[in-house]
Amino acid sequence: MIESPPKIRKEDFDKALRLSCDPKIADVVNEINRQYQYWTEIKYKHLPDKVLAQDVWACVKLSRMFAKTLEIGNYRFKLYVTDHMQQLCHEFDMNLGGYLGTQSFIPEADKNRYLISSNMEEAIASSQMEGAATTRKIAKDMLRKSISPRTRGEQMIHNNYETIRFILQHKDEEFTKETLLHIHQLMTYRTLDDSNDEGRFRTDNNVVVEDGITHETIHTPPDCCEIEGLIDSICRLFNDDDFNGVFIHPIVKGIIIHFLIAFIHPFVDGNGRTARAIFYWYMLRKGYWLTEYLSISRIISRSKRQYEKAYLYTECDGNDLGYFVAYHLRAVSLAYNELRQYIQRKIDDQQQTSDFLKLGNINARQAQIIKWYNDSPNLSFSVKEIQTRMNVSYPTAKGDLEGLVKLGYVDIIPVNKVKSIYARSMKFKELVD
Repeated sequence: MIESPPKIRKEDFDKALRLSCDPKIADVVNEINRQYQYWTEIKYKHLPDKVLAQDVWACVKLSRMFAKTLEIGNYRFKLYVTDHMQQLCHEFDMNLGGYLGTQSFIPEADKNRYLISSNMEEAIASSQMEGAATTRKIAKDMLRKSISPRTRGEQMIHNNYETIRFILQHKDEEFTKETLLHIHQLMTYRTLDDSNDEGRFRTDNNVVVEDGITHETIHTPPDCCEIEGLIDSICRLFNDDDFNGVFIHPIVKGIIIHFLIAFIHPFVDGNGRTARAIFYWYMLRKGYWLTEYLSISRIISRSKRQYEKAYLYTECDGNDLGYFVAYHLRAVSLAYNELRQYIQRKIDDQQQTSDFLKLGNINARQAQIIKWYNDSPNLSFSVKEIQTRMNVSYPTAKGDLEGLVKLGYVDIIPVNKVKSIYARSMKFKELVD
């Protein structure tokens, strides 16, 4: 269990007022707030001489007193937006949407291909966090080749991918209770013990959130009778720029919506996947179009314990949303930086692909296919897989492969009476070299 922070008495605040005037203490508090640290992180921090951790905690709580209050049903949440949070939001305004976003580092000709790959990564990572037991390679092959899911884990990933595609098509629409139910139905299709629970709010309170290691109950969601009213509040929070007269930066608001859906736990299962999908939708609706290319769940899956702690810290410290907001902003920042690095690697790969264009009588897509065969000699493709990878029509994909067959780079290998695959030919190396 998470250790509860010490109670702050009036005399502790009086002392904190005096200590906060000390530049050394002020610097410590600023650094704590920059990372939005919890009591247990402060408890063992190296502090100035003769200063107790409890005294610094009182200074931190004093600095966070000027927080906004957000009321969702009968629940009150606090939001203290630090300077560092505002800085990150400004950077995201410039880079995930806005003017700099339009001057994207993603080559125009390759946007669709990168989008498909990013959507697949997000679907895989988000599902694996919730127990989808399959490898990334098998999952990507399934999505690229449009293979029907064979296991529950594969079905979870397939559902997640289809949900992302649905959101992309409906991103400008209002968010309603019915839409949330539809998202959950898409997300959980054929993966729940009772199919009647797909796209339906839970009707009892037999749901608790447990620690994955100790199995202790770490969160008891609101009563099922409260769910509809709480979801109505989330819909208003999603659709209204000013919620109850309170303005919240759109990125911070999207993160809060993510938190609240998981906090309410409106469904028997699939709450985490659904919450992350709704965050993705909100970001797109608010014009942060580069979010389409980010795999935030991949970052979260690598720091799942910190993700879980951000929820717990919020509840243990009087519903202070700052912990979850700070964690999530860091995740978005890491996802953005990883995207930039990934695109740069792909641009470098493309420069190598351009060498294959010099072979003559082939187009850029065929040059890319040749590069894939060159890098992985045992690779084989179906027409459907090339269609998905390249985001082109079936006839275009088939024409590209058939053209490479005529030129001798590729052989057709029958799989059965109706299906064939395309593999690297025996003459490939001779033709390429």
